[in-house]
Amino acid sequence: MFLIETDDLKEKIDHVKIIDCSWHMPQTKRNGLEEYKENHIPNAIFFDLEKNSNQNSNLPHMLTDKNSWEIIVSEMGINNYDDIVVYDNSDVLSACRCWYNFIYFGHNPNLVRILNGGMKKWKSENKTTTNAVSIIKKTQYYPNEKFNLVKNKKQINKNLTLQNFTVIDARSKDRFEGKVQEPRQGLRSGSIPKSFCIPFEKLINNNNTFKDKDEIKKIFKEVLKDTTSSNVVFSCGSGITACVLALAYCLINAKYMPIIYDGSWAEYGKI
Repeated sequence: MFLIETDDLKEKIDHVKIIDCSWHMPQTKRNGLEEYKENHIPNAIFFDLEKNSNQNSNLPHMLTDKNSWEIIVSEMGINNYDDIVVYDNSDVLSACRCWYNFIYFGHNPNLVRILNGGMKKWKSENKTTTNAVSIIKKTQYYPNEKFNLVKNKKQINKNLTLQNFTVIDARSKDRFEGKVQEPRQGLRSGSIPKSFCIPFEKLINNNNTFKDKDEIKKIFKEVLKDTTSSNVVFSCGSGITACVLALAYCLINAKYMPIIYDGSWAEYGKI
């Protein structure tokens, strides 16, 4: 559940909705949409993380509202019962953020999967790619927001006393410990008090696939006493790599649904 292998997608390529959600850190000077236009998996639709986030927020990549999500997904030609596969060609596994968005807005979690290894593995296996843009037939999508799957700053601060959930940060150790300057301007260095750090890269192999479940469980056990707990919230710089940790945790905890502090350090670290 939540992952699909490249060979399996190749077999089902005409029977699933495929989304390319490639997003890159600004300093990489890469453009996901332009790369999609040049080369993507056949039948894939592009999902723009910047465009499809809350345009009225001064924070990056925040969840949009229900009405906007209804329009976004309907215009992508996706129905509520579609089997969806999301992939990316990104170093930060941005597809996981799109995966989280669909689950937050009520798509059946069993019908939303990440392509394990993404475009990197797909191309390394010489599987077919194209520059042809798919013709989209608009649908009517009906979102069902799951408000319990997101936390805000007020809830994070309240939890400093209550300790009802554990916050795990996906950023690097140096950023978490405040040893380096944040890449975004206007943010102090450091981390949320009483939070823990698991750099998302620790969970990923060199070919962008997720490590096996035993390795993932071992990594989470370094900070969590109980890996069956559902009271875990993930954070990062701006809500992207937090979703990588959330997906990894879902792989070892079948009862867990991804919970993200949406503002992440972009909000909490404001000077």
